[in-house]
Amino acid sequence: MGKTMVMKIMERAAHKEVHAGERVWCDIDRSTARDFGGANCALQFDEITENRGRVWNPDKIAFTFDLQAPSHSEKVANNQKIIREFAKRQGITRVYDINHGIGQHVMLEDGIVKPGDVILGTDSHMNLLGAVAAFATGVGNTDIAASWLNGTNWFRVPETMKIEINGEFPRGVSMRDLLTKIVGDLGAGGLDFLAAEFCGDAIERSTLAERITLCSMVTEMSGKIGLILPNGPVLEWLADRAGGEVRERVAAIKPDDDAPYISVLKYDVSKLEPMASCPDAPDNVKPVREIAGVKIDQVHIGSCTNGRYEDIAAAYDVLERGGFRTAPGVRVIITPATTEVMKRCAREGMIEKFLDAGIVFTNPTCSLCTAEHYGALPGGDVGCSTTNRNFIGKVGKGSHTYLLSPMTAMATAVRGVITDPREIVCK
Repeated sequence: MGKTMVMKIMERAAHKEVHAGERVWCDIDRSTARDFGGANCALQFDEITENRGRVWNPDKIAFTFDLQAPSHSEKVANNQKIIREFAKRQGITRVYDINHGIGQHVMLEDGIVKPGDVILGTDSHMNLLGAVAAFATGVGNTDIAASWLNGTNWFRVPETMKIEINGEFPRGVSMRDLLTKIVGDLGAGGLDFLAAEFCGDAIERSTLAERITLCSMVTEMSGKIGLILPNGPVLEWLADRAGGEVRERVAAIKPDDDAPYISVLKYDVSKLEPMASCPDAPDNVKPVREIAGVKIDQVHIGSCTNGRYEDIAAAYDVLERGGFRTAPGVRVIITPATTEVMKRCAREGMIEKFLDAGIVFTNPTCSLCTAEHYGALPGGDVGCSTTNRNFIGKVGKGSHTYLLSPMTAMATAVRGVITDPREIVCK
């Protein structure tokens, strides 16, 4: 019997043969904590070690300030200070402070994520790093603190579902629409503790941004990790950032032809239409045409799911075709994933055009993933967003959110009601 990608990754980290369902101890390549939870990890580590002991390897630990950056309260500021002081005392140099952006994206850009890595983090969407075939998973503060002791953690080896995606997206339809379709088909528990391998010609042609989008919502289906084998321009981008070693890593974790899959799903994106997650759950999925005309108070484009340059550029294209105007009374917020993304938007003149259209273009953060950010919705308001969750009250008590692609979100901003982007981009 052959091996799946996740099995090969975990064999490398466990230094032995592994089988699905088995519990194994794995070496950790990177253990990370964000500003939300990072302070508690540092305090807990000091508590469980004698005389505030030393971490196992400061070069393999990173802190990311992305949830509440810059700090918006004294409490948050104090927590960030705890992290900075802990990192300085421990010799941890990778502290991506308030001027960087979303942690997973920043680490990718900085070249510290490689195919086959085992990575821990305090973010439930760490598994978006599966976009470059890293086994990354969100864990609790205790697991993080414990991993800092000796650089290991235990896991149950997941079974794997194969999802084959072929065809070419029609104009106005994107990877986010496919992802929404998959979430609706499988439901909130459809990938319960499973790994998902994404393959097919549509995946072979996909950009890094599209792969991040696809892997970012595996969590919303209760999955452990989504994995895509880097190839083409994505592999070259990664090798340029992380080193030529990534090519050997990719070859080593390629799934075997006879790898065991619990099931195989197939999608043809050429038949896809714009999709939406309706209030108040990501798996409450409908075609956009069925909810077109719903009045919206606020539009948000960004997050770890759709905050890359390509996502913002897609929204920009819709805005341009809509005459660089947004509907009166609709608040529109765009948040880039990282400073690197923001700089590119600035170089290409996009930010000024967004601002001229009355859009708020923010610093790079996780932004409106929760009500803890600027732009929270008041009770009774209806918003649409490109984030990954729309549970009731997630961005404001008594509010409701539709999850849309960047193109559909901007089309909605232009018209003031939920709008199929093909009505604008296909004119």
